[in-house]
Amino acid sequence: MTKAELIVAYENMLLAREFDHAMINLYRQSKIVGGVYAQIGNEASSVGTAMALQEGDIIFPMHRDNGAHFVRGMTPREMAINFLFRRGSITRGTDGTGHFADPEKKIYGNVSHLGAMVPVAVGAALAQKLSKSGFVVLNYIGDGGASVGEVHEGLMMASVQQLPFVLVIENNQYAYSTPVAAQTHNPRFSDRAIGYGIPGVTVDGTDIEAVFSATSQAIEFARAGNGPTIIETTTMRMRGHAEHDPFDYVPKELLEEWDRKDPVLRTATLLLNKGASESELTSMQQQAKSEIEEAVAYANTLPAPDAAEAFKNVFFQ
Repeated sequence: MTKAELIVAYENMLLAREFDHAMINLYRQSKIVGGVYAQIGNEASSVGTAMALQEGDIIFPMHRDNGAHFVRGMTPREMAINFLFRRGSITRGTDGTGHFADPEKKIYGNVSHLGAMVPVAVGAALAQKLSKSGFVVLNYIGDGGASVGEVHEGLMMASVQQLPFVLVIENNQYAYSTPVAAQTHNPRFSDRAIGYGIPGVTVDGTDIEAVFSATSQAIEFARAGNGPTIIETTTMRMRGHAEHDPFDYVPKELLEEWDRKDPVLRTATLLLNKGASESELTSMQQQAKSEIEEAVAYANTLPAPDAAEAFKNVFFQ
């Protein structure tokens, strides 16, 4: 990656990190209802993959991919308004966390049962092929979700139809409290690509350049009409499944090991190696913190949604 690309990546990773810290603090103050699913430790995966896309390409992010939202143009204000359930949010104040879509930015919301997203995303990829749009669909899923039956069904169709589809499996070591070793005999998720006759690659999910390179190649491959790719990004979720999870099932030694590979710090080191100064990095860090603080302050000035909003788009018999 060029220095300019790394600066963009670092800025978005900082926004994602600061946004997570802000949401965690608000949750601790009981100012956020529901769950807060931090992506701390996964920023290089969400940002590096999303940066490889072109305008018009489609993403199906998970609840933990705030960095991808920022790369695709969502502002800190838009994110804060939604997470705080405020009037005027993209979900009209009826839902927070990451369960939302922004069709104008080609962001389509995740389904809580994450495996169910894959057939929908594959359907979107089929639409791109039929319309000859030239666009690619990028779908994220975790290590736990990757073992759900719908994922297999979706990948079978995507491979047979040679659809412009890229599946990113964010292997962050634990599916809630279940370690990878307890859910699959083969810990290398990219090996599953062999069964579909498609490429599969595993990259260090804390290395922004490795993630960006692998995704760029997969997207180019898909855009050329060659079909899907599985990309496994190996990371570590440095918080619990959500903030209500005490996270005491993870060995401290494992967290310490992954903390030494913090993706934000690694990207800062890359920038220093490419000629950036410590003062430039400090300025970017302060800017990200300021943007998130301003966004949260602004969201807190907005009213709650009207009660009638809860009954819109609800279907019943």
